[in-house]
Order: sequence, then structure tokens, then C-alpha cells
Amino acid sequence: MLQQKKLVDEVSGWLRLYDDGSVDRTWTGPPEVKFMVEPVPPREEFIDGVAVRDVITSNNLRVRLYLPGRIFDEEKLPIFLHFHGGGFCISEPDWFMYYQFYSQFTRLARVIVVSPFLRRAPENRLPAAIDDGFSALLWLQCVAKRDTEEPWLEKHGDFSRVFLIGDSSGANIVHEVAVRAGKAQLNHLRLAGGIPIHPGFMRSTRSRSELEKPQSPFLTLDMVDKFMSLALPLGSTKDHPITCPMGVGAPPLSGLTLPPFLLCLAEMDLIFDTEMEYYEATQEAKKDVELFVNRGVTHSFYLNKIAVAMDPNAGAQTDALIARIKQFIEQH
Repeated sequence: MLQQKKLVDEVSGWLRLYDDGSVDRTWTGPPEVKFMVEPVPPREEFIDGVAVRDVITSNNLRVRLYLPGRIFDEEKLPIFLHFHGGGFCISEPDWFMYYQFYSQFTRLARVIVVSPFLRRAPENRLPAAIDDGFSALLWLQCVAKRDTEEPWLEKHGDFSRVFLIGDSSGANIVHEVAVRAGKAQLNHLRLAGGIPIHPGFMRSTRSRSELEKPQSPFLTLDMVDKFMSLALPLGSTKDHPITCPMGVGAPPLSGLTLPPFLLCLAEMDLIFDTEMEYYEATQEAKKDVELFVNRGVTHSFYLNKIAVAMDPNAGAQTDALIARIKQFIEQH
């Protein structure tokens, strides 16, 4: 008789881990939000001013590309390498929540977005997702050198203006990939900037904002703790350099070669205080990091289509976020 597998751990609604090591990521939360975690298929025709394609790279990554419409013959567009969030454990770049924001962002900011499907924990603990993020950057370099082909990027991409952008845990990957890029000899492309949005920077002791700010659908204390226990290298705490790059266990920020950063935070984010600790540490290290704070909104608010549609402030703050990022692109 087959033995039934036992539930070992779960993150409410998002993920269940079983004793045989298998993981079930079927959405079990409120059915009215299920559409946000459903995949949107690629389509190469332009709908609402954006075309979307999925490709397998020469180094065997799957990536999603967004291309805005109405590009002039000689026009070259900045390239945004996007790392999705999800506590290193859930979500994929083709989920509706990413599609609805990054298709809008592609159209309004006039950029090409490249979003790799990152390996997820607990099946692939960190630094697997960071390795994938850096591999995606190296693939862009191969396209720039014409060592491999990607027609949209070859025809329309400006490899002298490559930006890293990431949401939540994806913003941690922005920092880590930028650090690796600073140690590597990148050629044929220039890393023009990094845009960490609501990064998952934290420490093993609770911050004041974790204790006092509201929990949101995209971030609860339970999610913070459980995702990190599943994602970080075995035996690590949240003081690990990937989650606490401003901590004593991380390489000194002053010794890192980083491009200009635009650090985007949300005033009501549960982990606002530790994100600010990172910002203050970059200022002390004399790094080129600008700060932008959206007021009255929570972690990853702009990915929540329901909130953006129903809450006038969330809609206005999403517009403000896109406008500020667009301004950063134009400056670099």
C-alpha cells in the first residue's frame, strides 16, 4: 500500500512542502485573487502596445521578453533585466501580476524588459536564483557580442544602457548581481543602473516596522520567516549577506563596485526599517544611491491589480513609481 506523503510545512495560500521533498505551489488562498498568479501566454503580436515572447537562452535559461510597439528604425531602447520576487520560493515572470505591471511599464517607459525564470527554493536554495540572474546578464553580453542571437534585442536593444530591476526578493538579486558584475570584466554592454524595489533586506532580530506596520497580502511575518528558512543556505539566519547586505556578516559596502541605484520603498512596508538601514549604509559607504518612497502603500502594492484599480492612492503611487523610474533611466 502506498504511503501517503505528509505535510511538513506551509506558507498560507502559497506553498506546501511534503516529507518526500515535493512542493505544491497551487494557489489555495481566496479564489477572487487567483487570476493574479495564473500564467499569461506569450504573444508576438502587439496588444495594448506590447508584444511578449519566451525564449530559451544559449546558457539554457528560460526568459520572458517584452517589446514596446512603434519603434523607429534607428531607435535603440534601454534593456531592463528584471528579477521576480516571491521570497525566492514562489512566483514566475509569466504570472498575471508581473505581466500587468511590466507590460504597462514597457509601454510607458519605452524599454525592453527581459525577465528570467529563476530557480526557486526549497528545491534550489540560494544562491541558485542569483546564479540564474547573473547568467541572464552574461547571456545579454553574448547577444551584445553577437555570439548568440535574439532578434528583438539585436535590432532594438541599447546594450550601453542595461539596468537591473527587481521586486522584493528580486531586489536582493539586483544587489547581488550588481556586486558580481562589479567584479567581472563585462564588455560589449554597460550596466547603467540598478533599481531595487521593496528589497527583502532584513535581519534575525525583528525591526520596529515588522512589529508595528500592517501585514499585507504580499508580505506577512509568517511569509518572511518561512520563505527565508526554506531559501537561505542550510544553517543560515536572516543575517546572511543575501538578506542583510548592510550587516556585519556581509562584505563592506565601501569595497563594492556598484552602478548608480534607485532604491524604491513603500512607506507602509513591513520591512521598511531594515530597507532604510541598507540605504543609510550605502550613504555611509558613499555609494550613488537615490531614495524614492511611495506614501501610504505596502509591500509590492503596484503588483496587486485589485488594489491599484480600487484604491485611488495605490493607482496614483503606481503612476508615480513608473514616472520616477523613467526619470532615473533618462539620467543614466
